[in-house]
Amino acid sequence: METFENLVRAEFAPKTTYLNTASNSLLPARTVAALQDAVRLRAQGRPLDSLYADVEACRAAYARLAGVPVERVAVGATVALHTSLIAASLPPGAEVLTAEDDFTSVLNPFHTRGDLKVRAVPLERIADSVRPGTALVAVSAAQSADGRITDLPALREAARAHGARTYVDFSQTAGWLPMEADAFDYSASITYKWLLGPHGAAFLVVPEDLGDLPPVQASWAAGEDPWASCYGPVAELAHSARRFDSSPALFTYAGLRASLELIEELGVDAVRAHDLALADRFRAGLAALGHEPVPAPGSAIVSVPGLGRLQPELSASGIEVSNRAGNLRASFHLYNTAADVDRLLEALPG
Repeated sequence: METFENLVRAEFAPKTTYLNTASNSLLPARTVAALQDAVRLRAQGRPLDSLYADVEACRAAYARLAGVPVERVAVGATVALHTSLIAASLPPGAEVLTAEDDFTSVLNPFHTRGDLKVRAVPLERIADSVRPGTALVAVSAAQSADGRITDLPALREAARAHGARTYVDFSQTAGWLPMEADAFDYSASITYKWLLGPHGAAFLVVPEDLGDLPPVQASWAAGEDPWASCYGPVAELAHSARRFDSSPALFTYAGLRASLELIEELGVDAVRAHDLALADRFRAGLAALGHEPVPAPGSAIVSVPGLGRLQPELSASGIEVSNRAGNLRASFHLYNTAADVDRLLEALPG
């Protein structure tokens, strides 16, 4: 039986100390091979049926990770596109509650509508800020800038008490933290961070009743029978969340299928335990150096105020982290080790 470490070491051989998964993940070896196979298939002029099968396999794998029926999962390219669908479903004047300085893709489509009341509050107050008349609460499960985790159970209960719908972006947690997407009306995630996939794929989970979302971007891919929907208006939209599909980037999903298989083989709980152990090691090391990170208990993302300026210097030395809002942001995932954490700590001022 293969151990967690053996599986991981067989897939990754980074040439840097890579602590930047909150921006982009490393690609597993199996994903690189799948991408190469997909490109070769097209270059040789062979049928692409297997690539379309990859899309459906990815949809099913994400549904399992999200804990929802596959019929509730739509595939697309970006979270912003999925947010736009939700924004388009709201009546003029509807109130949307958001967290201050959340990631733009979760926010901007509501602002660009121009006729919605978008209210932003500090993340720690978002559950307490749901009120009568709030139509939707939109928030990231973990903040991109600093890793703070939203109290989603409290948010869910507050929204239910006031009849508000909920929209959660799992982009910074899917792959290392259980999603429990069934607890929310809508949720979305890109796949090139903690899910280890290439760029160009994102998933949307919708309610069983499809949430009154208007399929404003519907193309042939959204038809109940896509290949019979290629010419003229789509006669019959898919009866499931597929009606919100956009035409898939086939190479991306070919690679993503392999990435999701690895996540499922390892198990999200095991990945979480590994990631959080490294994040806690980093926090302890920061305290020893006299640095205080942004409080984000239970997060695989650690953000240190005032040290973002060191990012170029660290990158030049082979340590990859991010500068976000002036903070040094380090993120720890399954391919990282205690030695990676220690190397970053040794490079920081004491």
